[in-house]
Amino acid sequence: MKTEKETFYHALEFRKDLCMGCSHCMMKCPTQAIRVIDGKAELNPNRCIDCGECFRTCPYGAISVKQDDFEKIYDYKYRIALMPSVFTAQFPDKVTYPQIYKALLSIGFTHVYETENSVDCLVKPYNEYIAKSEEKPVISSFCPAIVRLIQVRFPTLVDNIMLIKPPMDTTAMYIKKIFEDQGYDKTQVIHLFKIREEPETMEHPIRGDGAHRVAAAKIAGIKSPATEEASLISGVINMDYLYNRIYKEIKQKAFDKDNDEENFVQMSKQSLYWSLTTGEVRIVDTPHKMAIDQINNVIEFLEKVENESITDIDFLELRACYQSCAGGVLCAGNKFMTTDRANKRAHRSSPNSVENVDWERYADYIASNCLLEGKVEPRSIVKLDDNMVEAMKKMKRINEINNLLPQVDCGICGSPSCQSLAEDIVQNDADIRKCIFIQKILQQNDKLGLPESINLMKQTWGVGKLDKNLVQEIKDEIDK
Repeated sequence: MKTEKETFYHALEFRKDLCMGCSHCMMKCPTQAIRVIDGKAELNPNRCIDCGECFRTCPYGAISVKQDDFEKIYDYKYRIALMPSVFTAQFPDKVTYPQIYKALLSIGFTHVYETENSVDCLVKPYNEYIAKSEEKPVISSFCPAIVRLIQVRFPTLVDNIMLIKPPMDTTAMYIKKIFEDQGYDKTQVIHLFKIREEPETMEHPIRGDGAHRVAAAKIAGIKSPATEEASLISGVINMDYLYNRIYKEIKQKAFDKDNDEENFVQMSKQSLYWSLTTGEVRIVDTPHKMAIDQINNVIEFLEKVENESITDIDFLELRACYQSCAGGVLCAGNKFMTTDRANKRAHRSSPNSVENVDWERYADYIASNCLLEGKVEPRSIVKLDDNMVEAMKKMKRINEINNLLPQVDCGICGSPSCQSLAEDIVQNDADIRKCIFIQKILQQNDKLGLPESINLMKQTWGVGKLDKNLVQEIKDEIDK
């Protein structure tokens, strides 16, 4: 049995050599997973949901998103790119889908599939699941950041999460099945590389060398699925990296634009809309449904659902990013232009039904194998104590300490809020005297000396920000 530490993979990586300890990421994190210690940002892995807000807000490039080495794809005979449709929508209008397809083949992929190709096969399972579910609202499992958010911040709602595989996984499952049916040894066609958009089929179907990582959570969801079921996708390549490489390839080799897109499987409107906001609610029959994007909006709404102040919704489509996948942190294009291009492509497509006969042939197979195995388990943000009695005592102590703090949430203590500082204190990870207001109160009453106060500040912000050599420069500035 894997431990939580082993299974909860994080795609975000903090580089201390670049971090300036500015606290932007700490104050932006929706789950308060970041602290500033010794002048550097540090991540609490139990709180992190890989939403990528810290990556988006860091002004110094000190936060990166992990990806697999692109060269890994050449280890396989068959290299399948699993590409989300939003990836192609990032390119300027002058770049056609056939050009992108040809460029992907040119850089080493042997096959290209779009992630949402299996959406049409999920319409019936989606509606049957919602109709049968006793837990309402049913919450889509499409966005991994939202699944993790519910696990760590709204654990009472984990049973509301829809246990249906997202198109990324059902498409990979379909590709794997196709290769098996074509005679490839089953043991050789198991792994797919994902371009975070596309699975790659190799001799082991490599699962998609995912270059299209819409958000850090997508990578984390592949490396560490919310349920016990292992993902079919074995490799991920960030979308911004792939975008730049493909665009360069198109410019250098001037591929024909052939507008008939003969090698590019056409998808239905509902498939193309899927990765955009309202993409899922379009296929849901119930009138009591809602689509919400942007992590803070989602949190605000889920608080109302958890408090049962909202009770008349059957289905919730929740996305962590504004404009959904088009607004992902690794998207190279402008989110609004990307959304507009995706909408235009959907408008030009057929109203429904998959035009590729293979999808129609495998529709029953996908529908009968689209349920997730196992269940989504809650994950504790702060485990106060294994002993329930002791945990209750600590909770009481947190409330007592929090009442002593100024409720300013300034972050000067190195924690994002007074509540989080109180939690850190009870867990022996912080000192109440780190609060600048507490320090001043103690100093006024001769309970804390200046040297000790400075040492406390250095523990949080490091030596550099309290450098004595800055005194004269500061004095000169004040005297101006």
